[in-house]
Amino acid sequence: MTRKLLGLIVIASLAISMMLAGCSSSKSSDKNKVERPMDELVLAFGAEPATGFDPTTGWGRYGSPLFQSTLLKRDDELNIVNDLATGYEVSEDGKVWTVSIRDDVKFSDGEPLTAKDVKFTFETAAGSGSVVDLNVLDKVEAVNETTVIFTLKEVQSTFVNNLVATGIVPEHAYSGDYAENPVGSGPYQLVQWDKGQQMIVKSNPEYYDKKPFFNKITFVFLNEDAAFAAAQAGTVDLAYIPAAFSNKKVPGMKMEAIKTVDNRGIVFPFVKSGNVTDDGLPIGNDVTADPAIRHAIDIAVDRQALIDGVLEGHGTPAYTSVDGLPWWNPETVIEDGDMDGARKLLEEAGWKDADGDGILEKGSLKAEFSLYYLANDEVRQSLAIAVADMMKPLGINIKVEGGSWDVIGKKMHSEAVLMGWGSHDPHELYNIYSSDNAGVEYNNTGYYKNDKVDAYFEKALRAGSEEEAIEYWKKAQWDGTTGLSGKGDAAWTWLVNIDHLYLVKDGLDIGEQRIHVHGHGWPATDNIVDWKWSK
Repeated sequence: MTRKLLGLIVIASLAISMMLAGCSSSKSSDKNKVERPMDELVLAFGAEPATGFDPTTGWGRYGSPLFQSTLLKRDDELNIVNDLATGYEVSEDGKVWTVSIRDDVKFSDGEPLTAKDVKFTFETAAGSGSVVDLNVLDKVEAVNETTVIFTLKEVQSTFVNNLVATGIVPEHAYSGDYAENPVGSGPYQLVQWDKGQQMIVKSNPEYYDKKPFFNKITFVFLNEDAAFAAAQAGTVDLAYIPAAFSNKKVPGMKMEAIKTVDNRGIVFPFVKSGNVTDDGLPIGNDVTADPAIRHAIDIAVDRQALIDGVLEGHGTPAYTSVDGLPWWNPETVIEDGDMDGARKLLEEAGWKDADGDGILEKGSLKAEFSLYYLANDEVRQSLAIAVADMMKPLGINIKVEGGSWDVIGKKMHSEAVLMGWGSHDPHELYNIYSSDNAGVEYNNTGYYKNDKVDAYFEKALRAGSEEEAIEYWKKAQWDGTTGLSGKGDAAWTWLVNIDHLYLVKDGLDIGEQRIHVHGHGWPATDNIVDWKWSK
């Protein structure tokens, strides 16, 4: 054990033990376990929500809103089911959504939740200018205490996901500091938030649904080293850990690996160079605009080697941004690690090493480009370096560059970028591949465009239900002739889906974890009301 790690263990153990001082427990007397009541937990999830707990500005979109309830939710099979809603109907023209809500729900302060609160929530979210995209919403009306009508500007099947993801806030208790002092109708309520250190929550006595087993939960915000040290010291009941720590055993804890769509992939500039954005940033890259380059990289990448070498075996190969979800087209799976096939593609496209320097040329163009990654992300760095190494024998020279998002933002339309996505909302496919979103923030940075894919997106969005739309989402990926996936245009080379790894105290049952989304939030808490001690 290194002196640095030993120091971290001591610091984390002392800090958390002091925080938990005075607690008593019948759970365990093991020397490496802190004693506390059976209905209390301490969790080290790492990431602290920097902007707080306001659903109207995005809280809860990558995991349970915890303090708030939503109109609808997804079950373990990702089917849409009722939460606050008792049902909903969509008009024949698809533009009017009528939602009926329960009449027995109260906020944690005892005030009733009514249709007026739903109206207030969505109107506030629509005007927030945040990641909550409600541009399609024309108006929302509270017809009576339990009926809300949403009128859309145009048909959009994915609007249902706003009903799934947007926690309802109370009009009477909403103010400028709501994000730091949330009041809601979810299973828990906030007791204390010491920014940068910890957050304490307790069960909401007004919660209308299944009562959680744990009455008090403390979230401690620790970096990866400190979280692992706290797990070793026995001061946390669950710790999120990186793959680098996955082979280290911790007495009294087991590791749980949760499958995800928390993916990483390389987005290529799809068009040739020559144009600029409104801000004067260059668009396009003559090398990656050649489909032979993109396809060669896509089939040459050994995804399993990336999983074994970078993720310590904890991940799955990625072929799209939606692998394993109901709208994924499994026909997008390709045979990878095919260096011979990649060489043949490049040769047929006219790429050859004419000057013997190991880098292919096509006329005056060399097969080289930069690949940017977020500099403080070790996994992205390792993936970028590994892919670059894999491409050297092909004669493709990938120059790996780390940078901040500010730096990447200036390069992402003209150079390749290693990015990550992953959502339970199929609208994300539209966001990152639709030509309508070319150059819009971090969506479709490569200016990808395929008229047939765009047409499938249009049909998916205009479908009468999610079930009807799924056929078109799948065809957009690959219809047997074209599509956005590697079998089609290969606008991205998707690499891996990263397992989410947790050290979990023996006897703690965290229930059936549905496939996790991108790690911005706390997706493991989606089913937190089901957590319990199993022994």
